[in-house]
Amino acid sequence: MRNITEIIVHCSATRAGMDFHAADIDRWHRERGWRCIGYHYVVDIDGTIETGRALTEQGAHCAGHNRHSIGICYIGGLDEYGQPCDTRTENQKASLLHLIHTLKEQFPQAHVYGHRDFAAKACPCFNAKKEYE
Repeated sequence: MRNITEIIVHCSATRAGMDFHAADIDRWHRERGWRCIGYHYVVDIDGTIETGRALTEQGAHCAGHNRHSIGICYIGGLDEYGQPCDTRTENQKASLLHLIHTLKEQFPQAHVYGHRDFAAKACPCFNAKKEYE
């Protein structure tokens, strides 16, 4: 198993209420020339947690951090005008919290961050580091 020290939360940068899934992100990432989906988990708007890459595989979601991190992406992150916005549904919030708690039990040394903590982006459009500390 990889040495996991970071859990990094992302958004899909899609408008609120748009119903996308891990298969859509996999297709988008392949269209960009990647081998497959870059995230390990995707949280759908109804709160369903989908698996992306296996945890044993290095992700492709945060430059310079992929080797030792787990990438989680929730569907959403943009308001109706396409501007960054925390669009998480109550089900997504509950599922994200459950998933992160489960991962922290498995990887207690891991700290939670938002993509914005490592890149000049709004992603995931809320302060994940503070919310999940």
